[in-house]
Amino acid sequence: MKKYIFIFSTALAFHNIDAQVGQPYIHDPSTIAECDGKYYTFGTGGGGLISDDGGWTWHGGAERPGGGAAPDVVKIGDRYLVAYSATGGGLGGGHYGRILTMWNKTLDPKSPDFKYTTPVEVALSDGVEDCDAIDAGLLYDPDQNRLWVSYGTYFGNIRMVELDPATGKLLEGCKPIDIAIDCEATDLLYREGWYYLLGTHGTCCDGVNSTYNIVVGRSKSVEGPYIDNVGRDMKQGGGKMVVATGDRAVGAGHFGRFIVDDGVEVMSCHWEADFYQGGRSVLAIMPLLWKNDWPKAGEKIKAGVYEIQSERRGYALEIATDFVRIPQERRMWWRLDPNEKVDTLKLQQLSDVEQGWSKGDLPVRLSDFMFRPNQKWRIEPVEGKGGYLGNPYFKITIDGTDRTLTAADNLEVIATEDFAGDDTQLWRIEQAIDGTYRIMPKRLPGESADNTRYVLYSIGDSSPVLKEWDFSTDNAKWNIVKHDF
Repeated sequence: MKKYIFIFSTALAFHNIDAQVGQPYIHDPSTIAECDGKYYTFGTGGGGLISDDGGWTWHGGAERPGGGAAPDVVKIGDRYLVAYSATGGGLGGGHYGRILTMWNKTLDPKSPDFKYTTPVEVALSDGVEDCDAIDAGLLYDPDQNRLWVSYGTYFGNIRMVELDPATGKLLEGCKPIDIAIDCEATDLLYREGWYYLLGTHGTCCDGVNSTYNIVVGRSKSVEGPYIDNVGRDMKQGGGKMVVATGDRAVGAGHFGRFIVDDGVEVMSCHWEADFYQGGRSVLAIMPLLWKNDWPKAGEKIKAGVYEIQSERRGYALEIATDFVRIPQERRMWWRLDPNEKVDTLKLQQLSDVEQGWSKGDLPVRLSDFMFRPNQKWRIEPVEGKGGYLGNPYFKITIDGTDRTLTAADNLEVIATEDFAGDDTQLWRIEQAIDGTYRIMPKRLPGESADNTRYVLYSIGDSSPVLKEWDFSTDNAKWNIVKHDF
């Protein structure tokens, strides 16, 4: 069973910036798949969700025949392979289960090419053996043109078997092998020489009392053994934590990985219960980080006031204004009485300096962080402007003002005096796999299509511009730092 969710949170409009909006209600979601500019995920019981706005707003409408439980989907060539389980998992009173696969040229139910092939059985459990054929997880390796499916629950072993990537059927001569215990809703992935087995551990289907969490082991061979970070074999119950509870949401289950760009990935799952959504099971999407070659759920940006810090040098983004000194009585340190009462020194306030700032648009630059008002950026979601996988679009303003970070002509970046809601003033903020962030304007001036290439970029220690995303350089990366302002 697979995936997860988030909600909005500004003082004015949203409760929490962690949940997809719309109707993201689903249980056991499949890995997210993109088809003709839309995003799809399928769930238990048939059907699923669609996002038309880049992965932020979700609604029903995805179609998957066969019913059953816990599907998965993968694109192979120009077709989509869907795997799902019919019965099993104690559904219908037993552990007799079947894993089936079927193909479709498109996931869009409105397309004339939309037609699923007849499902074929690729795995079976008889209800007595120590396995339950449910919760299919697909892995396709395009470099080797090989395909596998993992399956199973707490009722016995997790198993894996190889399939034919041309037909989706069981590969001739292949037999299932046991790879783990004490989990369910598994998913396989491959990255940089390692195969990873992600399993859902804990209890499900009990709403806010569910204890689901996602764990992982890895192996140099797809057949295992899958070992966790302290040397425990997943066949002995091992597993390193990837994600447990979230922001007022519990029961993370059914992992899915989606690669957005080089160095930018997200994971999906469900929350068994999201307190912000009435305790419903909902789709969740969050950044996927890789720490010492282990997957880990990242952090979504929440509304607040931050320093925007360049990874290149550690300097802070600021609007270009004159430096105003903070008044302070200066005495030689050796003349100070150590028993003298010490008062808290107040930070410089906006009212201390704003009257000296020029009117109209201002340039932005990078400089030493000094807790100054021209370095305090308020980041908050903008309602009704859509979003992308895991987040809405944000506006970025100097706290207490309407001076707004804006994409300008000639790939420059400025602070306009007012926020007008223009697409050049909306920003996509995504956590990269190393924990830094990329900050990308929704649209460049004069362009009719959304920007997918240019990001905030430091071409020198003090010069921010827009330049193409390059994960290999720190110039393109930023830290978003919360201070006690």
